[in-house]
Amino acid sequence: MGYGYRRVKYKKQSNYKFSHLRITLVDFFNNRNNLIKMFLKIKKIPKVKWSSEKIYNFKPKFSTLFFCCFGLMLFGLGEGLLIVSFTGASPWSVLAQGISLNVNLSIGVITFFISVLVLILWIPLDQKMGIATILNALIIALMIDLCIKYVPTPSNYYNQLILAIVSVITVGVGGGIYLVSNLGAGPRDGLMVGLQKKTNLPIAFVRAILEISVVSVGWYLGGTVGMGTLLFAFGIGPCVAFGLYLVDKVFN
Repeated sequence: MGYGYRRVKYKKQSNYKFSHLRITLVDFFNNRNNLIKMFLKIKKIPKVKWSSEKIYNFKPKFSTLFFCCFGLMLFGLGEGLLIVSFTGASPWSVLAQGISLNVNLSIGVITFFISVLVLILWIPLDQKMGIATILNALIIALMIDLCIKYVPTPSNYYNQLILAIVSVITVGVGGGIYLVSNLGAGPRDGLMVGLQKKTNLPIAFVRAILEISVVSVGWYLGGTVGMGTLLFAFGIGPCVAFGLYLVDKVFN
């Protein structure tokens, strides 16, 4: 009897969550002014009940770790879909490619050194590493490999562009979810958060400037830029802001 009551209670709570999410999405897309307001308003990572109290938390609650991993899985899936779309690599990959064309090192090695350099830039920005910094590398790499292996490339360019758009949205929403867990960030996301705190500019603006700057340098050095690259550079900032907005509205 008690078990049945708990199951019914959980079912009601779950229905409320999905109903609340549906209302949030409908309200968001019906009121277009929310788009501009959201991007200008979000200047910090929101806190929800499953957010970790501190970044140095190597024994997080199950819900915190779950949402962190779920967000990183979406992030990696989005990165993989962009590669599979064959519409262009992400801005940071373009930068790595551009540098590799000018030095006698592989793109993988250059990517590693770029990550190390970005982590060094964390020091003056007062950013701290956490468990998600490690999970970021492991989960995203795994999801990219799985995506490349099992997701076929669309047969025509129109569908490839659609897949590229979906990939950018997926990366943004996934990034928003895992950042809210407050268990640390990956190198690029940590740089974004640190710069936002120092400048007090909207997260969407800071991320967009970072990606556009990176892809510009990569292109100048000889990296290949495609439509998917431009979609990512200009769209990832707003998509991350949308992910943060969505989590805040659903769980607060």
